[in-house]
Amino acid sequence: MREPLFELEGLGHAYGSVVALHDVDLVVPRGRIGLVGANGAGKTTLIRILLGNLRPTRGRVRVLGFDVGTEALEVRARVGYMPEGDALPPDLTAADFLVYAARLGGLPARAARRRASDVLTLVGLDEERFRPMGGFSTGMKQRAKLAQAIVHDPDFVLLDEPTAGLDPTGRDELLDLIGRLQGFGIDVLVSSHVLGDIERTCDWVVVLEGGRVLRSGPIAGLVDAEVVVVEPLADHDRLVEALAGAGATATREGPLVVVEADDDPFDLVRDVLADTGIGIRSLGPRRTRLEDVFLAGGDR
Repeated sequence: MREPLFELEGLGHAYGSVVALHDVDLVVPRGRIGLVGANGAGKTTLIRILLGNLRPTRGRVRVLGFDVGTEALEVRARVGYMPEGDALPPDLTAADFLVYAARLGGLPARAARRRASDVLTLVGLDEERFRPMGGFSTGMKQRAKLAQAIVHDPDFVLLDEPTAGLDPTGRDELLDLIGRLQGFGIDVLVSSHVLGDIERTCDWVVVLEGGRVLRSGPIAGLVDAEVVVVEPLADHDRLVEALAGAGATATREGPLVVVEADDDPFDLVRDVLADTGIGIRSLGPRRTRLEDVFLAGGDR
């Protein structure tokens, strides 16, 4: 059995009197992980600790089975990082920069050039490889930062706000690239305030609030199979009345009808639809959005 992606035991960190993380205990499995939280939730602090760039005030951290405090070099050799800010040297070409990053990652010169070429092709910068990066668009810069994060073939890559500043097309293309990384054997942590990006890209989510873990679990766990959402073509009120007559709790929410029942709600809705002849546009379990998790946490 593989080691977890990372483990936190009693992890705490403070900047003077400001506490950024409060005694966090957490085990996160391999996969595509979303890290979400409002500004000041502790995301950046956690990333810096996972990278070994910040020594926590207290607690223990293991990444890929290695203790970050005592085996930092082992961690750094296996981890890549895509920063949020514009950290690219403007006078270097993408090719030179990727070769440099690959050499820093321990690759010999010839292997570094070959790997840089392959990764630039993967991220869609093969035709721009000999251009100075100072002239790159925002989307091209994001691709270049992703390329340097994976050029040394890490086991785990941390991406900080990878779609920041991108237009919808650029966002879709970069999210598709991120989704493909696991196919190359690279586990991913995506830190983002764009909840839709996390729901689209990740299979596990860690939600931070005020330096504490509000939620950690699979994205699939946001589905409530005991509650059904129906979108009828018409006759919303008649459907609500018929469902209530069949023993369900049915409420109208705009164009939708939300149904709860003691028995299988899908069977009950199916029978009522058959009896009433009401047509529907969609039927499925209620999915709790990450936005709803935030709102619920903020009301505590």
